[in-house]
Amino acid sequence: MKKHAVLASLLLILIVGVLSACGSNKAANNTSASANSDNKAAANASPSTANTTAEQSAAPEKPAEPIKVKIGVSGTDGETWPLLKKKAKEQLNVEIELVEFSDYTLPNLALANKEVDVNSFQHLAFLSQFNIEHNLNIVPIGSTVVSPLGLYSKKYKDVSEIPDGSQIAIPNDPANQGRGLLVLQAAGLLKLKDNVGLYGTPDDIVDNPHKLKIVPVVAQQTPRVLPDVAASIINGGIAGQAGLKLSDAIFHDDPLSETTRPYLNVFATRVEDKDNETYRAIAKLYQDPEIIESVKKDSNGGSVVIDIPAETLQGELDKLEGEIKAAKK
Repeated sequence: MKKHAVLASLLLILIVGVLSACGSNKAANNTSASANSDNKAAANASPSTANTTAEQSAAPEKPAEPIKVKIGVSGTDGETWPLLKKKAKEQLNVEIELVEFSDYTLPNLALANKEVDVNSFQHLAFLSQFNIEHNLNIVPIGSTVVSPLGLYSKKYKDVSEIPDGSQIAIPNDPANQGRGLLVLQAAGLLKLKDNVGLYGTPDDIVDNPHKLKIVPVVAQQTPRVLPDVAASIINGGIAGQAGLKLSDAIFHDDPLSETTRPYLNVFATRVEDKDNETYRAIAKLYQDPEIIESVKKDSNGGSVVIDIPAETLQGELDKLEGEIKAAKK
């Protein structure tokens, strides 16, 4: 009898053990299924959710100590740059020092020589020409504005009023000179040779029925010579600084046209710094709604803020540089 009791106890222990093992296996299977379910859900997450998460994790953290960044510019008048400095300090803990240059050739050289960290004064057409001529590799990291190129006059209210033999001032740097001549052609004042491209010179004029005298001057001087010439080609940013409105121009190109894409202004830096998170964050900050409003105010409505990815900007720059190299062969 005692022997039967022992056997019964052993049998009971064996049954309990088997049931426990089954329960553990079931729990393990449930855990595995749950993990698989979670993985499946993650895999099926919408791209926008995934991108948002990635963007949030990729955003640079606000540093404990201020980061100092020198930005080369061609003018600091107006509200935009002080506002950008303020926002960079508040949002990024970045202290921006603006280094102002009076000549378009200097900010890129200062950048190449590491006298500044970033510059913001030029469009892609200017940058492409400068890179080729000086054997540099300065690259865009963010877009700012497109500014129309206008023909302004203190003496005449319509292109048709400009007398024969008049002097017309245009910027003397290759990109803006070429664009200025295209504006004069569009206004019907002269004709350039076919396929002149973006970098035409007065030597490319094939028909000058009004015998106009083209006077190249430093871009920043184009508003100042207005009293001395019949009309002057002035870009939007400089015109705004001089108190001129786009509506004051007697003729101008279309800032939103595809043909003006090479004239999109950019933040630029050295190629080795193209992925610098701080520099890119500053460039992105330019798209802030308050900055956009200040640009509109500073330029008297003559400049349009446009947000184009750095990769697209680089593609446009590569194309322009390729065209310049091909033309030199």
